[in-house]
Amino acid sequence: PRFPAMASDSGDRHATLKRCLGVLRDARNDSEQFAALLLVTKAVRAGEVDAKTRRQIFDAIGFTFPTRLLTSRQPPADCPPHTFRALGLTLLACFCTDPELAGHSQILNKIPTFNDILLSPCDPDSTSMVDDVYQCLSAVLATARGPRELVTKGTVSALCQAYLNGGHGSDRALTLLVGLLAVAEAKCWQRDAPQLLAVLSKLSDDFLEAEDMTKFELCKALPHFIPLSPPLTEHSQGSKCLCRLYKGLADILGSKLSQSQRDPALKLAASLVQACGTEWIPAGSAGSKFLALLVNLACVEVRLTLEEPDPVEVEGKKEVVTACYVLMEMGIQECLREENPLLENVQKIQLMRIMEEAFGAVIFYLRQVKQEELQDPFIFASVRVLGAWMAEETSSLKQEICELLPFLVGYARKLFKEGSPAVGLPQAELVSTEGSALPQDALRFLLPGICHLTAEDRPRDILISEGAPALLCEYFLQQWEVLTSESSAPAPLTSTEMSLQTMCGVFLNLVVTAPDLVRRDKTFSSLMDMLLKSLPLLLPQKHHLVLAANVATLGLMIARILAGSAALQGTQSAKEFFGAAIHFLSQAHTAQADPSSDGLAVAVSPAYVSAWDDIRELWFLGMQALAGCIPLFPWLPHAALQACWLEGLSQLLSCVAPTSMDFELITAFQAVLVELARASKQCRGVILSHHGTEWANLYGMAALEQCLAEQ
Repeated sequence: PRFPAMASDSGDRHATLKRCLGVLRDARNDSEQFAALLLVTKAVRAGEVDAKTRRQIFDAIGFTFPTRLLTSRQPPADCPPHTFRALGLTLLACFCTDPELAGHSQILNKIPTFNDILLSPCDPDSTSMVDDVYQCLSAVLATARGPRELVTKGTVSALCQAYLNGGHGSDRALTLLVGLLAVAEAKCWQRDAPQLLAVLSKLSDDFLEAEDMTKFELCKALPHFIPLSPPLTEHSQGSKCLCRLYKGLADILGSKLSQSQRDPALKLAASLVQACGTEWIPAGSAGSKFLALLVNLACVEVRLTLEEPDPVEVEGKKEVVTACYVLMEMGIQECLREENPLLENVQKIQLMRIMEEAFGAVIFYLRQVKQEELQDPFIFASVRVLGAWMAEETSSLKQEICELLPFLVGYARKLFKEGSPAVGLPQAELVSTEGSALPQDALRFLLPGICHLTAEDRPRDILISEGAPALLCEYFLQQWEVLTSESSAPAPLTSTEMSLQTMCGVFLNLVVTAPDLVRRDKTFSSLMDMLLKSLPLLLPQKHHLVLAANVATLGLMIARILAGSAALQGTQSAKEFFGAAIHFLSQAHTAQADPSSDGLAVAVSPAYVSAWDDIRELWFLGMQALAGCIPLFPWLPHAALQACWLEGLSQLLSCVAPTSMDFELITAFQAVLVELARASKQCRGVILSHHGTEWANLYGMAALEQCLAEQ
C-alpha cells in the first residue's frame, strides 16, 4: 500500500486516517481500496472516530461500498471467508452511530441481512460481526421508523432464536427484545407469539431455578414479556409459564428482602395481575396466603412512601408505588368476590382494614399536591386507585374523602377541559385503550364513587358547591359523542357506555334529593335537551337497552320537574322522547304459559330478560315518573293512544292469572292507568271498552275502579 500502518500517537492516527480516506476516494483498484479500508475499520473498531471523521468516512465511501462487501463471496487470499462481510458490517455499525444514518433506507433494507448473521453459527473469528449487528439493530430501534421495520422484517423472531441459542451476545438479544416490546408490544405478539412464548418459557424456567441475584435481574426483564393480549392462559405453554412465575414469586416474597429486591418482585406481580387478573394464583390455602401477602406488602409500601412524603424519595418510588396500586385494586376486587373466592372471610376483613390505612396515606399525599404537579402521571394513578376504593367502600374514610372532594373535582375538571400530557405511565399503570379511557379521563374512574356520594347529604353539598353537576353534564355530552362514533354492532360493554350509565345514576340521585337544584341550574336544561335527542336513537339498538333504560327514566324524572320549559311544550323532540319512553315501558312484560297451571302468567319480555336485573328498578321508577308527567303535559295521553299501549295492557291483564302478578307491578300499572283515564276521555273510553272495570276489580285496582265509575 501507499501509506504506513496506523500510528500510535492520537494526532498521527488522525493524519493517517485522513490519508486513508483520500486513498478510498481515489483508489485505482480494489486491492488499494481494500488495504485503505482495513486501516479505516481498524480505527473504527478501536473507537477512535469522532462524529466529524465518521461523516468524512461516509462521504468518502457512502453505502455502496459496504453493500458490495456484504454481498461479496470471494475473500482476499489467506483471509477468512467472512472477511469482506465483517468489514462491511463494521462500517455500517460506524455509520449507525449517527442517528440520521441509522434511519436511512439503505440501513433499514439490510435488516434481513442482520437477522441472518444473528442466526448463523458463530465461531470465535466472527464474534465482532455479531457485535456490529447488535450495534446496528440498537441504533435502528432508536429511530422513528426503526421499530416498525424491525418487526415487519422478522427481527423479533431472529432475536428470540439468538437468545434461546445462548451464543455470543445473547444478553444483547434480550435487551433488544425488551426495547422492542416496550414500543411495539401488540405488533410483536401478533406476529411472533410462538417465539416470544418460547423466550418467556426460558425466562420463567431460569427465574424459578435461580438461587442468586439473577432471580432479581430476571424480575426486571420478565414484565416486558407478559402480554396484555392475547392472554397467556389461552396457551398450555403460557399457563406453565404462569405457574413457574407464581412459584418463583412466592419463593421471593416469602423471604426476607432488601428494598432493591422487593421492588422488582412487586412490579412483576403487578404486570401479571394486569395481564391475567388473579388466574395465575392457584386456589387453596397457599394461593390465598400468597394473595393476602401481595396486597399486604403493597399497602405497606404505599404507606411507607406516602405517609411522610419526602419529595426526592417519592420521585424515585413512583413506579413501584404505581405497581402497588394495581395490587391494591386487585385486593379490593378479591375482597368483594363472592363466587369462588380466593380469600377466606377472615382474610378479607383483615385486608380491608389494611387497605383502609393505605388509602388514608393516598388521600394524605393527594392533599399535599401542588398546582404545578397536576400533570404528573403518578397523581393520575393515585386518583385512579382512590376512585376504585370509593366505588366499593363507601363507609370508611368518609370524612377524609369529603375534605379531598374539592381537589378531586378540580383535578378532574382541569384534565377534562385542558387535555393532559399525563401519558407515558409506568408499566404497571397501563390503562384501557378504549375511546373514553384516555389518560386525562380521571372522571371515568371517579364516577362510581361520585354516584355513591351524591346519595348522601354532606358529600352531595360539596360536589354541588364545587360545580360537579355542570362538569358531569359536559362529560356526558362528550361521552355520548364517543358512543355514537363507535360501531353500532353489538359488543361487550365499553367504558364509554358504563360511564354514561353511571352518570345517569349520579343525575338521578340529584333529581331525587335536590329537585330545587334541578329547577335553578341551567345544567339540567342542557341535560334534558340531550336526553330528548338521545333516547330515540338508543332504543332501537337492543344491545344498548340498559343505557336506554337509564336515559328514559332520568329524562322522565327531570321532565316532571322542568315541565314548564320550552323544550317540553309539545316540540317534536319532546314527542319523540316520550314516544320512545312509552315504547320502552310498554314492551317490558308479556304473557307466557304457566308451567304450574294450564293458564298464562305475566313474565318479563324475552328482549328484556338478560338485562332485567340491571333495569328492573329503573323500569318501576320510570313508570312512577311517567304517571307524574301525564297531568303536566296535555298531549301525553295522545302519545299513549298512538302507541296502542292501553289496548296491549288491557289484553295482558285480561289473559293472565291475577296471582301471577305481584303487588308492586299492579301498583305501577294502576298509577299510569289512573292518570291516563283522568287526563283523557278517549283513554278512559279505550279502557272501558276493553273490560277495564272487570279486570280493575279482579286485580284490586280500587283507584282505577273509582276513576272509571265517575262520569
